[in-house]
Amino acid sequence: MLGLGISLTSCEDKLDLEPTQFISTDVALSTGENVENLLIGAYAEAGQSASYGGNIQMLSDLYGATNQVSWNGTFQPIRQVYTKNILVDNSYVRDTWLNGYDVINQTNLVLDNIDLVDEENQSNIEGQARFLRGLTYFDLTRLFGQQYMSGQSNNQLGVPLELEGIEDYSGNLEIARSTVEENYTQVITDLQAAYDLLPEDNEEFAERYAAQALLARVYLQQGDYSSALASANDVIENSSYSLAGTYADIFNNDTDGSETIFAFQVTTQDGSNNLITHYADQANGGRGNDISINDGYVAMFDSEDDVRSEFFYASAQSEDRLTAKYTNQFGNVMLLRLAEMYLIRAEANLRLGSAVGATPVEDINRIRERSNADVLTSVSLDDIMLERQLELAFEGFLIHDLKRTMEDVGDIPYDDNSLLFPIPQREMDVNSLLTQNPGYGS
Repeated sequence: MLGLGISLTSCEDKLDLEPTQFISTDVALSTGENVENLLIGAYAEAGQSASYGGNIQMLSDLYGATNQVSWNGTFQPIRQVYTKNILVDNSYVRDTWLNGYDVINQTNLVLDNIDLVDEENQSNIEGQARFLRGLTYFDLTRLFGQQYMSGQSNNQLGVPLELEGIEDYSGNLEIARSTVEENYTQVITDLQAAYDLLPEDNEEFAERYAAQALLARVYLQQGDYSSALASANDVIENSSYSLAGTYADIFNNDTDGSETIFAFQVTTQDGSNNLITHYADQANGGRGNDISINDGYVAMFDSEDDVRSEFFYASAQSEDRLTAKYTNQFGNVMLLRLAEMYLIRAEANLRLGSAVGATPVEDINRIRERSNADVLTSVSLDDIMLERQLELAFEGFLIHDLKRTMEDVGDIPYDDNSLLFPIPQREMDVNSLLTQNPGYGS
């Protein structure tokens, strides 16, 4: 996909949005076709390495890692995340923030000018913009704000909530951080609207069950198990998606498979797959052995026949164990897949004492049977959380699962301030209304 930016200049201001390609604002927002092109640019922006082209997923797993993996690379900003000792000038954290607000501003501009779009396309375009905005605010909130706690006020600081597009940078653009509660409320509002607006089939773009699947993830993170159950069950029962025939079939695909609910598209010309850079060896387009898989992760498997326990290969450079999930340099970057929905439904049913759609053990065994793992006769919450690590490892879930279940990261308490990204120093320097996360200075 080609990115489409807007020529907006800034004097080191509030969100410092810097699109990578430039056309005049008047042209970008002059016709419905150009507004639709701006949405394509928002997808391209969200799929860059700094966001869902790999870094958000990789950093989320390294942040939660203890003995599962090792970071062997030379990139110090990534090492800071892995060691939970992040500096306020960390370039990866900075770029996650900046790229996220680039996406948000572009989606805001699409929504501000939705009336220019042909009436028959308006619902689809609006739904996609809301999906991308909801997705981005969700992950910015999870990384820079404290964990949402069910039944509490959640008035701790999240991220700035900007819902109008910025075209003119000459005025005062400072903005304070919203609360975690306000952030989640907006995320859910956007995704519910996206679900209502989007069609069931939208080619490679977000469709209604992508919005529903993301809602299931959001509700699970909140601890709203009834809503998570309803959303996951809707996707499982009513969408056209089905589990891939084998575990290997899920990954490294040039086109979306039967299990892929939403993926960012990558080709030889467009798109980024930075998971390849740091997880793959040189023959597969990576750096060699930046992230190696340790015996501690392999020891989690309880079945010798489980194909996931051998879904690795040895680096030609070092003989280190590497995950086989990322071996296609131009494979699409999967964001949502159906197996996660079965895991959410199983967990929510177990916590609620219900059996909507299936019993928890039936859903877990559906996942395990696909991987030739031994079937279980019953499951506990620990069993389900383990199954999430076995099935979803290296896909960006670890730190968020630990926080929502109040599990410590090694010796670090789950709610420790070191498990929050710092607000980038460059943002603190230009926005007097921003409050830094505790432990990172003023």
